[in-house]
Amino acid sequence: MKGIVFVELLKMAEDLVGEAAVDAVLDATPLSTGGAFTAVGDYPCSDLVALVSAFSQATTVPGAELQRQFGHWMMNAFKTYYPGFFDSKPDVLAMLEAIEGEVHVEVRKIYPNAELPTFATERLAPDALRMDYSSTRPLVPFCQGLIEGCVDHFGTPASITTADRSTPDAARAEFTIRYT
Repeated sequence: MKGIVFVELLKMAEDLVGEAAVDAVLDATPLSTGGAFTAVGDYPCSDLVALVSAFSQATTVPGAELQRQFGHWMMNAFKTYYPGFFDSKPDVLAMLEAIEGEVHVEVRKIYPNAELPTFATERLAPDALRMDYSSTRPLVPFCQGLIEGCVDHFGTPASITTADRSTPDAARAEFTIRYT
């Protein structure tokens, strides 16, 4: 998993609990890196899961909710780091449709070994989209937060229905985004 995700999680955690509490969590949590992350590094998802669990305990925010909040945070980071992806899209549904065929294509050019989730989309109507998410990483709530953050960015009210279809071997979910 790309280091930028870890760096942003630590920034969010500092906002929530402060630098001293983040340092205490990093010291107390068994991590492959010993708690040091760089934006350009690659780290196991198990470290991310361990950190979310530890920050969940430190904040009393349930892990799934913390993942969802982090999805919102990451969407804001993506808008800052990659504004061109957003500026060229007329609405949230077009942006979500572009993830697999445009955004992930560009990510793979920069990071050929990146292990990305897959998103299959189907336009259900002019105002509705279904996204099928599949990943080896248990990050369905994070993905939901990313989608919610994307909806917020474009400012068109929408409902998001999530059907988590994960198994012990894979994270899978169906998201239906419909303008309200």
